[in-house]
Amino acid sequence: MEHQIFSKFIRFIEARLSPGGEFGLHLTAGLVLLLVSVAIFGELAEDVMGKEAITVLDAQVAHWFHARAFEPLTSFMLGVSLVHTGVGMVVLVAALGWYFWRVRARYWLLALLVAVPTGAILNVALKYHFQRVRPVFDEPLVSLATYSFPSGHASVATLFYGLLASYVMIARPHWHVRLGAAAACAMMILLVALSRVYLGAHYLSDVLAAMAESVAWLAVCITAISTLRRRREAKTL
Repeated sequence: MEHQIFSKFIRFIEARLSPGGEFGLHLTAGLVLLLVSVAIFGELAEDVMGKEAITVLDAQVAHWFHARAFEPLTSFMLGVSLVHTGVGMVVLVAALGWYFWRVRARYWLLALLVAVPTGAILNVALKYHFQRVRPVFDEPLVSLATYSFPSGHASVATLFYGLLASYVMIARPHWHVRLGAAAACAMMILLVALSRVYLGAHYLSDVLAAMAESVAWLAVCITAISTLRRRREAKTL
């Protein structure tokens, strides 16, 4: 009896870690990533709303960057932020969507069109839920009337570049291409997050929470669409 239970358990684990199958490795990885990201976001949100030690660190980091702002770095950071807001993000999403359409990566196109817009809406909803005031300075580099937690720029950048990195990691066979794309996308996400903290638009915890939030949402979207693709492919066999 114990041997049968153990064998069933082993088969269950093997099925969850198998690259193939509707509920295999892709779903397991997605669920793990989702749970970890949600846990990180929850901890950050709890600490921020409870005014724990991280809020002290937030203030210290914000004032450190503000006191050391200089040209041409400030203009560069403003440019990075500008590219990843409003029209800039529409252009980036349209360009990547056109590429997916051209190479007939229709499920990736669907993931892009679902993940980024809905992720942006989720971010706005979270901002109004937490209603955290942005950093305040006597001579601010940027002035914004909206709420601070979590960062919208860091959120959409994580969604966009995270999805792009996921596509390259799956679609390209060469490891140097995969690692290069992953590193480049990670650098872009961190650069956007840094620009928001440097400009005094957000606290450190704002951008960290935004990245965790978007990783969780991206895991949901990619996993759901991957499951849809596998189901449809299984029906055609």
